[in-house]
Amino acid sequence: MTQAIEERIGQIVGSNDVVLFMKGTPLFPQCGFSSRAIAILEHLGVAYDTVDVLQDQEVRQGIKAFSDWPTIPQLYVKGEFVGGSDIMMEMYEAGELHQMMDELGVAKAE
Repeated sequence: MTQAIEERIGQIVGSNDVVLFMKGTPLFPQCGFSSRAIAILEHLGVAYDTVDVLQDQEVRQGIKAFSDWPTIPQLYVKGEFVGGSDIMMEMYEAGELHQMMDELGVAKAE
């Protein structure tokens, strides 16, 4: 991963309270895992941003190195890597994801 791509991903992660690197968009997810991740964020009612990795090959590869995590989607909350859709689902079902959002003061969706 180049320095420029690492800085760009770091900027995206650092400038959004909640950001999901996904395949597709919230309205048109391009994989089941990305679709499930969006559904979880919608249920939580938090404000979030997304990055469509299918639109940028450098980000698609770079995010895997950035997080040392091999799959997409990837959720970041307040600059910290949380995990992919399976981890999100486990945390959501256990109430941990909601608690994390509250504790970190993540804004609610408008």
